[in-house]
Order: sequence, then C-alpha cells, then structure tokens
Amino acid sequence: MEPITSIFTDTSWSPYAVGIGIGLLSWLSFLISGKPIATSTTFARAGGMIKEMITGDKNQRRPYYKKIKLRINWQWMLVVGVVIGSFLSAIISGDFQVGVWVPSLWSSAFGNNAVLRVLVALAGGIILGFGARFAGGCTSGHGISGTLQLAVSSWVSAIFFFVGGIITAHIIFRIIA
Repeated sequence: MEPITSIFTDTSWSPYAVGIGIGLLSWLSFLISGKPIATSTTFARAGGMIKEMITGDKNQRRPYYKKIKLRINWQWMLVVGVVIGSFLSAIISGDFQVGVWVPSLWSSAFGNNAVLRVLVALAGGIILGFGARFAGGCTSGHGISGTLQLAVSSWVSAIFFFVGGIITAHIIFRIIA
C-alpha cells in the first residue's frame, strides 16, 4: 500500500476517490452555505462586470443581470480556488511545464501549432459558455449538484453532456484528424 502523502505527488488520482471527494464537497456546500456547487454563472457575472467597466453601462438594470446579480460571491472564490489548486497541484506533482501549449494527443492529431490549439480552445470555451447559460447551468451545476438533488432536468443535461462529448471527440479525433 502506498503512503498517503503520495496522493499529493501523483499526476492523476483514482476516479473513485475523486468522485467521493466531490460528493463530500457537494454535501458540505449544501450543509454550510445552503447552495449547490456551480461555476458558470461566475463567468456570466464577470462578463457583465467587465462590460460595465468598459462601457459604463449599468448592466444591473438588464433583466438577466438583475436575475444573476453582478457581484463577487462564493462562486467566484470557488473558481479562483480551482485555478489556484490546479496550479499548486501541477507544481507539487512535478507535472507543471512552462511553455507547453499543445498536449501530446492534440499534437499527434493536428500538429504542434500553438496558435491553432489556443484558438480552438477559445472557441470551445465560448460555445461551452453559451451552452451552459442556455441549459441554465454547467457540468458542475447540473452534473454534480443537480443530479445530487435528483433533479430530472439535471439528469437529462448530464446525459447529454456525455453524449455531446462523445460525439465531439469522435468528430475531432476520428473524422477531422
């Protein structure tokens, strides 16, 4: 049996252990804050705040922004924590690499063009953001918190997240590449 400290230096963890951890985190989120784990609204809020800073418009008067309220809240801290935690995990595990913009799987299918990789990732992120807003939540909101609450809409969304991911991966790595 491996020592417990090795989990901090591993580059990947058991999906079962991670699933249990996310389940416990979700439970604690409901217990402590009374709110589900979710992140996509943070990006919508950030977009509204950035637009407000640049244009001076009062987005808070718009119906959508009235609904989601442009503010920094616990979801912001969750997103910031995910970014910081991912960075620290990569550093501690020795998996962090400066200047590696093209993963090996992408490179084997599409070459080493970092600009193409970044543009495709950006386009995918934008599409994902629109999809999350259209569905009323993201994979964490629906896939984790919603299914935990046995919400039918979240189960349907989670099923289609997987179906869409499988189809997209097939298109990208079987047809295009």
